[in-house]
Amino acid sequence: MGIRAEQKEKTRRTLIEAAFSQLSAERSFSSLSLREVAREAGLAPTSFYRHFKDMEELGLTLVDEGGLTLRQLMRQARQRIADGGSVIQISIKTFMEFIERSPDVFRLLLRERSGTSAAFRQAVAREIQHFTAELTDYLEEKQQTSRSYAEMQAQAMVTIVFSAGAEALDMNESERAALAERMTLQLRIIAKGADAYNKAKRL
Repeated sequence: MGIRAEQKEKTRRTLIEAAFSQLSAERSFSSLSLREVAREAGLAPTSFYRHFKDMEELGLTLVDEGGLTLRQLMRQARQRIADGGSVIQISIKTFMEFIERSPDVFRLLLRERSGTSAAFRQAVAREIQHFTAELTDYLEEKQQTSRSYAEMQAQAMVTIVFSAGAEALDMNESERAALAERMTLQLRIIAKGADAYNKAKRL
């Protein structure tokens, strides 16, 4: 990559980080203006268009990055599992750490999942599908089960995790700990139920 291309990518990254930095419990992406993002990034508004067609394109990029960040963390969790440890406990711990460290990234995914923009809803749906597919791959390999059963189990787990994540955003530390325990039990029930069902199908 040449110096000019590197500088362009650096400026683009600055705009992305500027947009993320302005998200909060009180401010959604839809409330941000192009001028606000450009000002936060230290750029003239006209410079914005050298990197993004419009605010929607920037927002879709944020959704993609938020989903990728979560998937990367869960991949790291699976590596920690490979080194020894409870699959469910390590996965939940990793997810809750993500909520604690990047609450506004998760808020973005939650808000746009049911927002007014069809493009945003589709983008979040794709990220959830990617997340579910990776979990399905893992369950299919580890449990030696069919793809369809692994996918149904993954879908149930992801639904519970995302729902709990929404609750966790407004909880204190002790409440999040109690929520993590409840999630652990719920996911174990799903896992044990799936295992029993698979065994019964083989008989």
